[in-house]
Amino acid sequence: MIAFLAIFITVGIIFFQNNSVEALSKYGSRGNEVTQIQTKLKRWGYYNGNIDGIYGTQTLNAVKYFQRKNGLTVDGIAGPATLKAMGIYGSSSSSGSSSSNSSNVNLLARLIYGEARGEPYTGQVAVGAVVMNRVKSSSFPNSISGVIYASGAFDAVRDGQINLSPNSDAKKAAQDALNGWDPSYGAIYYFNPATATNKWIWSRPMTVTIGRHRFCK
Repeated sequence: MIAFLAIFITVGIIFFQNNSVEALSKYGSRGNEVTQIQTKLKRWGYYNGNIDGIYGTQTLNAVKYFQRKNGLTVDGIAGPATLKAMGIYGSSSSSGSSSSNSSNVNLLARLIYGEARGEPYTGQVAVGAVVMNRVKSSSFPNSISGVIYASGAFDAVRDGQINLSPNSDAKKAAQDALNGWDPSYGAIYYFNPATATNKWIWSRPMTVTIGRHRFCK
């Protein structure tokens, strides 16, 4: 009886471990989660293949590309950290994580709305991406709120527009920026050439111009 119980527990542990691994999307996986991964990566320019729900070589390479760009472990496996970075949350996600994510989306959306409403959608995402790039940089605070509320960092904070209610485009742009889309190409600054008088900002290497904003490093 004891021997049988030991075997049953061992088999159960192996079964649980195997299921835990299989629950992650990886090479060879199929299903709705893979479709979500492909859809998001294609939208952000990481993936050029078909959205077919099959985790093949192209999806694997796209996930690795996304992981490299976002400071994640580059293993080609869409584990919890990678899925979270993509904004894909399973039923096991904690309410605390969801609440934190919601707070970041709202704050970033308010900044985007205050700084870039009326700009092309890609330009709004790029403003959000600048915030995310600053969070990753050792030269700036390491949190979204820290970056946004740093002294003199953004006009929208200085003139109170940060307190306006963001529209649906700003919220969507914030989520896209949080999920890793970076149409600014790694920029940590941006300015309006029509109004900027600061000589230093003009000296920064430009990455791209979108709408009225010039993005630079």
